[in-house]
Amino acid sequence: MATLLYRLGRASFRRRRLVVVLWLVLLAALGGAAVAFMGPTSTNFSIPGTESQHAIDALKREFPEASGATGTILVAAPEGQQLTAPERQAAVADLVREASALPGAVGALDPFTTGAVSQDRRYALIQVQFADQADEITEAQRHAYGESGSAATAAGLRVEHGGEVMSSVPPEIGGTEGIGVVIALVVLVVTLGSLVAAGMTMLNALIGVGAGMAGLYALSNTIELTSTAPVLALMLGLAVGIDYSLFITSRYRQNLLEGLAPEEAAGRAIGTAGSAVLFAGVTVVIALAGLAVVNIPFLTIMGLAAAGTVAVAVLVALTLLPALLGFAGRRILPRRLRSAETGAGTATESGTEGNAAATAAVAGPGRTESFGFRWARIVIRLRVPLILVAVLGLGALAIPAADMRVALPDAGSSPKGSPEREAADLITAGFGPGFNNRLALVVSSDSAARTASAAQEVTAALQGTENLLAVSPPNLSRDRLTALLAVIPTTGPTDPATETLVHEIRKKVGPVDGTDGADVALTGQTAVGIDVSEKLSDAMPWYLLLVVGLSVLLLMLVFRSLLVPLKAALGFLLTVGATFGLTVLVFQQGHLSSLVGLDTPGPLVSFLPILLIGILFGLAMDYEVFLVSRMREDFVHGDTPTQATINGMGHGGRVVTAAALIMTSVFAGFILLDDPVIKSMGFALAVGVAIDAFVVRMTIVPAVISLLGRSAWWLPGWLSKILPNVDIEGERLRQHLATEPDAATERVPAGV
Repeated sequence: MATLLYRLGRASFRRRRLVVVLWLVLLAALGGAAVAFMGPTSTNFSIPGTESQHAIDALKREFPEASGATGTILVAAPEGQQLTAPERQAAVADLVREASALPGAVGALDPFTTGAVSQDRRYALIQVQFADQADEITEAQRHAYGESGSAATAAGLRVEHGGEVMSSVPPEIGGTEGIGVVIALVVLVVTLGSLVAAGMTMLNALIGVGAGMAGLYALSNTIELTSTAPVLALMLGLAVGIDYSLFITSRYRQNLLEGLAPEEAAGRAIGTAGSAVLFAGVTVVIALAGLAVVNIPFLTIMGLAAAGTVAVAVLVALTLLPALLGFAGRRILPRRLRSAETGAGTATESGTEGNAAATAAVAGPGRTESFGFRWARIVIRLRVPLILVAVLGLGALAIPAADMRVALPDAGSSPKGSPEREAADLITAGFGPGFNNRLALVVSSDSAARTASAAQEVTAALQGTENLLAVSPPNLSRDRLTALLAVIPTTGPTDPATETLVHEIRKKVGPVDGTDGADVALTGQTAVGIDVSEKLSDAMPWYLLLVVGLSVLLLMLVFRSLLVPLKAALGFLLTVGATFGLTVLVFQQGHLSSLVGLDTPGPLVSFLPILLIGILFGLAMDYEVFLVSRMREDFVHGDTPTQATINGMGHGGRVVTAAALIMTSVFAGFILLDDPVIKSMGFALAVGVAIDAFVVRMTIVPAVISLLGRSAWWLPGWLSKILPNVDIEGERLRQHLATEPDAATERVPAGV
C-alpha cells in the first residue's frame, strides 16, 4: 500500500496543474448539482416497525385529513383578565377563521367549542390541522402561520405559535462555528511556522469539505436527509480534513529537512503518513457506515452522510495535497529552516544523520529536543502513577453516565425566545406540561360499529390510569372505520413519568387490540420519541461491541500485535465513558450549563450516544495510528521498545497535539449555535477528542507500551501467517527505494 501511495503522491506532485484543475472542475460540478437538485431536509426521526410508526402509517392511509402536521396557537389575555369578555372572544373567533384560511391548512378548531380554554379563562388553545407532514411544510406556509394573529395582538392579546409546524425548522448554520476554523488556522500557523503551509493546509481541507457537502446536498432530493446530517457532515469534514492535511504536510516538511527533493519528499509523505491517513480515514468511514447495522433509517443516513465527507477528505489529502505541495515546494518551510535544511545532509536509507539534523533544525537554537521527546521521557519515568491517575480520573468522570437519559428534543428544550419555546412555556403555565405532549390512540377496524365499540372499550380501560389527565371523545374518519382519540398526560414530553404512562397505556389497551378485528396503536411525537430512544438504547451495546471488535481486528492487522489493539480498545472505552459522563453532567444535570449557553437541561438526544461511539471510535483510531505507527516503524527498524516509544512521541506528539487542538476547536465552534441538539453534539465531540488525544493517546498509550516492552509487539506465528501485511510502516517502500538509490537524492530545479 505504501508503495502504491508513494507513486500516487509523486504523480500528483508532477502533474499538479492537471490535478488542481480536475478537483476545481469536480467542485464546480458538485456545487452546480447541489444548487439544481437540493431538496428539503427532514426532522423525521421515525423507525419502521414500531407501534407509533404503525399508527402513523395507518392514519396516512385511512384518515389522511388527520395525519398531517399540527399547529398550536396559544392565546392569552392580560394578567388578571379573561378571554370570555365579548371583544376578546370575538378576537379569538377572528383568529380561528384566519388560521383556517392559512395556506395548506385543513382547518382550525374554536377553543370555546372544543373546551380548550384554561380553568381561569385566561388561556385558549387553537388547534390548526395541515394537510402535509411537518417536513413538507414550506417556508412560506410556516411564515404565514407564524405571522397570523396580528389583529388579536392589536386587541391586547398575547399570541404564540407552536406545534409540529414550528418544530420542523432545521437548525441554522451561521458564522459562529467559523470561530473554530479561525482557531484552527492559528494553531496551524503556530505549529507549521509558515503562513504558506498553514494557508495551503486549510485550503486543501476547505476544498474537500466543500466537495463533500456539495455532493451531499446534490443527493438530498433523492434521499431523506435529516436536518442534523449536514451539520454532522460539516463538523467531521472540517475536522478530519484539516487533520489529515496537517499530518501529511508535517511529514513532507520533515522529509525536506532530511535533504530530500520536493517531489521525493511528497511521494514519501504520501507513502508513509498517507498510509496512516488512509487507514485512519477507513476506520472512521467504517465506523460511521456501520451505523446502518442498527437498521434505523435516519441514523443510517446521518452515518453515511458523514462517512461520505470523510472519504472525500481522504481523497483530497492523498491527491490534491501533493499537487499543492508541488506549487509550494520548499516555501512550505519557514525562512529560518530553508537554510538549515540545505545543510542537513542527504538522507540515507535509515535517515539517522538526516533525522538528527532535521530534529536540531526544527528544535531551534539552544534546543536539542522537542516537547514530544521530553514529554515521552516524563511519561516513561512516571508511567505507573500516570496510568493509575489517568484511569481512575477517567473512571470518576464516567460516573454520571450511569444516570444518562435519552429522548427526542421537544419544544420545551428549544432556546429561550424562540416561537416554539415561548408557546410551550405559555401552554405549561396555562394548562400544565401534559398539553405539550401529543399522544393519540388510533383505533380502526373493517366495521364502523366495531370501531366505535373498540374506542369505547379503550376509553373505559384507561380510566383511573396514573398520570393520565384526559382522553378525548373519538374523532371519526369519513367512513367511520378509524377513530382518533387524543390522550393528555399530566406530565411533560421528556418526563420519566410520561414514558411510564406510554407503556401503561399500551398494556391496558392490549386486550382490545386484535379482538374482533380491531387494531389499536398509540402514537404521537412523545410516543415516537420513546420508541426511537428505546430501540437506540437496545442497539447501543451491540454497536459498541461491533466497534470495539472492529478496532481490535483492524489494529491487529496494522500493528501485527495482540496487546496494542487491546490497549487501544480499552482506552477507547475510557474515552467514551468519560465523555458520556461529562455530557450528562452539563446537558442533563445542568452543572455549568450556563458556560455552554444551555437554557434548559434535559435528556440527551436519543441518537447522540450511539453516534458519539461511532465518531469517537474513528477519531480515536486516527491518533492511535498516527502515534503508534511511528513507534512500530522505529521498533521494526532496530530501536529498543523504549526508544521507539520516545521516537514515536517525539516525532508525532507535536503534530497530534496540534491536530487535537484543531479538531477540538472545530467541534467547539458548534457549541455556540442555539440548537441544543447541535450544541450537545459539538460539546461531546470536542470533549471526547480532547480526552482521547491528551489523556489516552499521549499519556496512557506511551506509558503502557513502554511498560509492556517487546511483548507489546508480540503476535502468535499462526496468526501472523493469516493476517495480510498492509505495510503501513512503509517497509516495502524502503525496499523499493533501496533498489532505486537515485530517487532519494533526486532534486528538481530551484524554485519549483
